Amino acid sequence: MTAAHPGAPRHGGYAGPPADDSFYFQDGPGRPLDPERSRQKRNGRIVLGIMALLVIGALIAAGAYLFALSRAYQGSVNHFPSTADGETAVTPPEEDRPEANDDGTVNILLLGSDSGGGSGEDENLPRVPGGGRSDTMMFINIPADRSGVNVMSVPRDLWVEVPGGYGWHKVNAPLALADPEGPWLTVATFESLFDARIDHVMAIDLEGFTGLVEDLDGVTVNNPQDSPFEQYGYTFAPGTQHMDAEQAEAFVRHRSSFAQGDLQRVENQQALVRAVVNEAASPRNLANPVRVHDMIGTFSSHLVVDEELGAGAAAELAFSMRGAAQNMNFGTVPNAGHGYSSDGQWIFHQDEAAMAEIARHIDEGTLGEYLSSAE
Repeated sequence: MTAAHPGAPRHGGYAGPPADDSFYFQDGPGRPLDPERSRQKRNGRIVLGIMALLVIGALIAAGAYLFALSRAYQGSVNHFPSTADGETAVTPPEEDRPEANDDGTVNILLLGSDSGGGSGEDENLPRVPGGGRSDTMMFINIPADRSGVNVMSVPRDLWVEVPGGYGWHKVNAPLALADPEGPWLTVATFESLFDARIDHVMAIDLEGFTGLVEDLDGVTVNNPQDSPFEQYGYTFAPGTQHMDAEQAEAFVRHRSSFAQGDLQRVENQQALVRAVVNEAASPRNLANPVRVHDMIGTFSSHLVVDEELGAGAAAELAFSMRGAAQNMNFGTVPNAGHGYSSDGQWIFHQDEAAMAEIARHIDEGTLGEYLSSAE
């Protein structure tokens, strides 16, 4: 054991300079520190200090950046109307709704609107007041383990029973049946259809997606068609192709020449959503603060959400999904054929057995497996 220097305190601490100045700094127990090593050690402390300041500065900058993104979202996004107590007249009693998701699963109802794409601002339907209806309706399931994002498109002409005594209608009719609380009646309709709790509802108009395409300098879309088609002067061949905002808008609006009509347009919409998400979530875009800020500002300005999906909740959800966007599964609700309703509306009949199977997979957290096996 090395003997302590006579000038050192018995229990540690500083006891003044030792008799031998060469022993003043120690490089390990009882060893005099070489002056050159002393200088290097001080320089090392300086370097570490600078690195710590850089890290702290980066964290502060990130905080300021995230705050700026939060303000960009909160300052642009709109919210659906609700009554003063947070409940709506068209929302069923809690005991009549599916059980709440208490395992971390998040289900979102996404409504898309396009005044030039089909339903328009006023599509006349029997027993339905004049008013805008959605051309795009998607049930988005984000499993508790955030292993992916599962998207089920619902054709706007699917024939469903609307809760609250409204009777049977096309699935996009509730938006007009209970205006201005149509989104909440639509939520109740989707909860009944999928037998699953909807946590959030959001609506986005087509300009929101095409605006993102513009911010991203275009996206690469995989056209699922087996033959070319034309819309607004653009020709879209099967397979992957780069599209600018105008081309993307034309791509998702066309349906007249498809044998499957709106069902084929639904696939096109899914292809554009996948392309936008893949491009927006790419490392080169996420590493570009200006582009991210522009994307959030553009998208949120065309977005309407429920009151609970404020900036904090949206940021928390987005952060938890940071890896899930790379594993997106798409599907379209099966139907039992098409025909006409008793009041003369052209409709898709509901495949109740298929809906029961989908509901089971949602409940068991295996919707992603169902969609993957169906591709």
